[in-house]
Amino acid sequence: MTDQRELVAALRAAVRGEVDFGVTARALTTMDASNYRRVPLGVCAPRDADDVAAALAVCREHGVPVVARGGGTSIAGQATGTGVVLDFTRHMNRLLSLDPEAGTAVVQPGLVLDRLQEAAAPHGLRFGPDPSTHSRCTLGGMIGNNSCGSHSVAWGTTADNVRTLSAITARGERLRPGPGWAGAPEGLRPLVDGELARLRTSFPDLPRRISGYAVDALLPEHRADVARSLCGSEGTLAVLTEAELTLVRAPRARALAVLAYADESGAAQAAAGLLPYRPLTVEGMAADLVPSGADLPRGGAWLFVEAGGDTGAEARAAAEAIVRAADVVDALVVTDPARQRALWRIREDASGTATRMPDGSEAWPGWEDCAVPPARLGAYLRDFRALLAEHGLRGTPYGHFGDGCIHVRIDFDLLTGPGVARFRRFSEELADLVVAHGGSLSGEHGDGQARAELLPRMYGAETVALFERVKGVWDPDGLLNPGMLVRPAPLDADLRFSALPREPVDVEFGYPADAGDFSAAVRRCVGVAKCRTTSVSGSAVMCPSFRATGEEEHSTRGRARLLHEMLAGEVVTDGWRSTEVRDALDLCLSCKGCRSDCPVGVDMATYKAEFLHHHYAGRRRPAAHYAMGWLPVWLRWAARTRTAGAANALASVRPLARLAKRLGGIAAEREIPRLAEETLSRWWRRRRQSATGEGRLVVLWPDTFTEHLSPSVGRAAVRVLEAAGLRVALPPTLRLPSGGRRVGDARSRSPLSLLTARRGRVCCGLTYLSTGQLDRARAVLGRTLDLLEPVLATDAPLVVLEPSCAAALRTDAPELLHDDPRAARLASRVLTFAETLETYAPDWTPPAVNRPVTGQTHCHQHAVLGDGPDRRLREAAGLTGELSGGCCGLAGNFGFERGHYDVSRACAEEQLLPAVRAAPQGAVIQADGFSCRTQLEQLGGVRGRHLAEILAEELDRRP
Repeated sequence: MTDQRELVAALRAAVRGEVDFGVTARALTTMDASNYRRVPLGVCAPRDADDVAAALAVCREHGVPVVARGGGTSIAGQATGTGVVLDFTRHMNRLLSLDPEAGTAVVQPGLVLDRLQEAAAPHGLRFGPDPSTHSRCTLGGMIGNNSCGSHSVAWGTTADNVRTLSAITARGERLRPGPGWAGAPEGLRPLVDGELARLRTSFPDLPRRISGYAVDALLPEHRADVARSLCGSEGTLAVLTEAELTLVRAPRARALAVLAYADESGAAQAAAGLLPYRPLTVEGMAADLVPSGADLPRGGAWLFVEAGGDTGAEARAAAEAIVRAADVVDALVVTDPARQRALWRIREDASGTATRMPDGSEAWPGWEDCAVPPARLGAYLRDFRALLAEHGLRGTPYGHFGDGCIHVRIDFDLLTGPGVARFRRFSEELADLVVAHGGSLSGEHGDGQARAELLPRMYGAETVALFERVKGVWDPDGLLNPGMLVRPAPLDADLRFSALPREPVDVEFGYPADAGDFSAAVRRCVGVAKCRTTSVSGSAVMCPSFRATGEEEHSTRGRARLLHEMLAGEVVTDGWRSTEVRDALDLCLSCKGCRSDCPVGVDMATYKAEFLHHHYAGRRRPAAHYAMGWLPVWLRWAARTRTAGAANALASVRPLARLAKRLGGIAAEREIPRLAEETLSRWWRRRRQSATGEGRLVVLWPDTFTEHLSPSVGRAAVRVLEAAGLRVALPPTLRLPSGGRRVGDARSRSPLSLLTARRGRVCCGLTYLSTGQLDRARAVLGRTLDLLEPVLATDAPLVVLEPSCAAALRTDAPELLHDDPRAARLASRVLTFAETLETYAPDWTPPAVNRPVTGQTHCHQHAVLGDGPDRRLREAAGLTGELSGGCCGLAGNFGFERGHYDVSRACAEEQLLPAVRAAPQGAVIQADGFSCRTQLEQLGGVRGRHLAEILAEELDRRP
């Protein structure tokens, strides 16, 4: 057994890139997107091919295995290992050249596919294969797995688009594999020449045969293509350092035909018949994976068939010809690119949404991508469904119907011994079924640990023995990714769930979607890594901190991996006290983008609050938790003592401001926001106007930010709501006894009269939640529920102007106070400003602003509340244009905390600030959140306004 200290010292002496054997680096690479978990010794990030050669030499000397890793999205376990992981995403991630004339590109293995597509697009070119993980998978990983994607019916697999490779063997030999035996290691050609008959008869002929080694690519009739034979070898033969790829000519226009069928069997049977029309895609999925409200033609299953052309009319004509040829229940042809992207997102997100059954129970990969001849797909699916039923399992197939390749997540029980035993039996029987239909155990993602053990059922023992001999030629010491493809680890070993605690973890939130089980909540992250997307489009938010730093530990997946290892206790050994988990969560903005954008609904903001609660239990917290976590207390104190003006004056004295920021843990670069000298509640009382009239009563929530920092938003909302014919009131503000219950006579007073009481304050607890002070948040929310009981006894809605507060009331409150039914009643009453007008003043016409609008949809609005009513209200007011996505980067206390300023600014510079700079003349800058407005003012020098302010200003212009 190697001495780890000697290994680390030798690697650091030999390699110019980073060598990290620390807890965080190891925890982040224990898993990929599969069911498997293997703990590595450490991680090395080589800078170039020389670093790769040096790392291999050191590992060879110490007898340590090596695993090449790209985006870590492999579904069969081949991106995990117990030795040294080579991370190519950090440095070896460049596009080295692109030749439009020749239609080729030279790339490093860590380059993300979308970066190549972006560079090729201006030349009318693209790389043909495009897995659904295209925004984060790497070219090296695609070559290692021979990935395909939705366009393989037109442009083939990765192997079909590789010209030459540059690779280094475990013994340090540098080769340049290509056709004509180029780059073949010594001994490979004689081995093949002695097995020509076997190679010509042992490999099934189908478009998606990925399983095993592609040794048949070395046949003379296949040009003895060594590069092609390496594709799909999963890093077990050599380590890739460079690749020359063939690019294809992209059609100038595309049309998407969405064909609806009664069920998946009908769609599957129809797919092969569409291939003579030369479509670009024939993708299938059933209703179980489609979100409610999706814009699809009526049916129970659909084929997404894309057609191309030189013009839009030509593409549409091709799509319509496909519709006419298809026997469908209904159909839809889409030519608008934005609408096409929205439909494709439904299909691409299936790799995540399939991990949950319709009833919320978990489903797992393992048989993610079997492939059969396309003409046999319908029959295979019927047999597959019967086998599922026989084993009492459920799964929803989807995928590349035109190539006969099916993806499915199945509700295996991988937590108990009997469940794992059933997983093995089912796997063995399904392998036999696939072979009986002339198929391949893997049709896209590779064999890895999930299927390699079963390869003898597909190829026979003699051909598998040939694979072992091929491995021996390339890697005689067995150092490269051992346990994959040949001499495999058992398919039911190293399951990632076995390390998790069997008893429920004692937690504060209710985790209703996971039956109260924090381990199940953490298990939600299956590793598809949509959070690692380096650029977002539309209204997407997740994951702003990863895009700012590029570090895995600052992605949603990275944080989930660390929490998983914290629960497992093997790599992260100090549980809730872990500094590694704390540091990874430190740059989580709690934007909640993952709650909506993550295909499996990981809610890292909640997990962060939970962790901070336990981490600091009985310990002193960071100064910012007291300064900003207790912000409602300090602001109420300033309002009661009428010292807001004095506080503003002191904050304008730079030495005093610097001292206050240092003591409060606030970033030195930040300006302290000014306090309003008249709160919203004080203005309301001074206004002396009660909630009278005939209109519907609505209760305006005086959140901390609107009450003390921007009461102009509240005043504007009152102006608009009353103009729409609604009666507005503020919540009751009764003085409560120390026990938190109502005063004795409150029950006898009318709900409306209680709205005029004057003491005690409601609060959503947001600042306590975001800093993990959950005991305090629970107390604040409990007191708020006591105060609101008279309102909850009526049918009056609560209008919440600050999106983050509305989100806290709608989701955090019932999840934290899961044992108090009043919290759920409160959540059901919460409406945004636009929702209120749409629901209770549907006939009201807003004033015509008739100006362009720019700004950013609040991240909590996007993730929790939805912005449909806001869009419709803006449209009715003549506010044209779209708000950007992403996160402003201030995110409540985050951007004010010391050490966060650079990341906060980077987030703002991603979409918000560029959108404002590019705004047309006279555009309105909309920012409904106080944080967004503050970020705009402090970094952009512009004033953003809440939608209520925009409408109120226009109302005041009327005669």
